[in-house]
Amino acid sequence: MANLTGLANIVAELKAERTNLVTQLKHVDAALTVLGKLPGGQSYARPRRTVSALSRKRMAAAQKARWAERASSSSGMGTTTKPKRTMSDVRAGKKS
Repeated sequence: MANLTGLANIVAELKAERTNLVTQLKHVDAALTVLGKLPGGQSYARPRRTVSALSRKRMAAAQKARWAERASSSSGMGTTTKPKRTMSDVRAGKKS
């Protein structure tokens, strides 16, 4: 009879393991379903926007205007630079 109770415990553990495996398989199936819906079965990538040629020209003109404005504002600041620093001769101040 001792062997039968041990066998019953083993059967109960195997049934519990089986239910765990079934739930894990359901999760795997759900993941495969989601991945299968993606285009081409590849990882998801956000679709790129198409910009018209006219819009690209406008963006380029606006960027060039920003660069020109920055260049003109920095040219006025270049005249007020600090004078170059020089080291003094320490020996000149000493009397020998």
